[in-house]
Amino acid sequence: MKWTIRIIITNVFVFFVELLFLDFFFKYLAFVPKYAIYMPWMFITSIFLHGSFSHLFFNMLALFFFGSYFENLYGSKRFLILYFLAGILGNLVYFLYDPSSTIPGVGASGAIYGVMGALAILRPFTIVYINFLPVPLIVAAFFWLLINLIGVINPIGNIGYHAHLAGLLVGFYYGYKLKREESTYCKYSYYEYPF
Repeated sequence: MKWTIRIIITNVFVFFVELLFLDFFFKYLAFVPKYAIYMPWMFITSIFLHGSFSHLFFNMLALFFFGSYFENLYGSKRFLILYFLAGILGNLVYFLYDPSSTIPGVGASGAIYGVMGALAILRPFTIVYINFLPVPLIVAAFFWLLINLIGVINPIGNIGYHAHLAGLLVGFYYGYKLKREESTYCKYSYYEYPF
């Protein structure tokens, strides 16, 4: 079973357990910058929590498509590194932005944005749909970048714009590094095995 599917199953399971112990989960497992230094596991556990069923559903839907695609192309190890790196750094940026905040941050969005960002660099012309409009992934990624930049400047609601933006930028960088690895490998492979 692919790790994308395992993470989706874990998120769904955690969500239903979370409903039974909501206070505990949001007090000790959600990412709260004010307490994150004393409870560093929050940097990871918060990636598996969600604020509502719709939050969970849309995150897992995006993870299924983007995560499966990335994992099939680049393998489970690279997928897991990217997923957790983007999620953790998304939380770190939230912490650096407002270290005294007591507003809990939850969700896999930062991690998923990381996967989308990497794919935008690696497979920029893959078609995705925004409001039923087909667009190249690179265009969609810059649209999401712009939306989250606006959200950082003028936030609306309890949306983790900082985590999304950080995850996307981590993904861009990770994708760039993988693309360089691919081009270096292809270059040397050509010279070593010209036939």
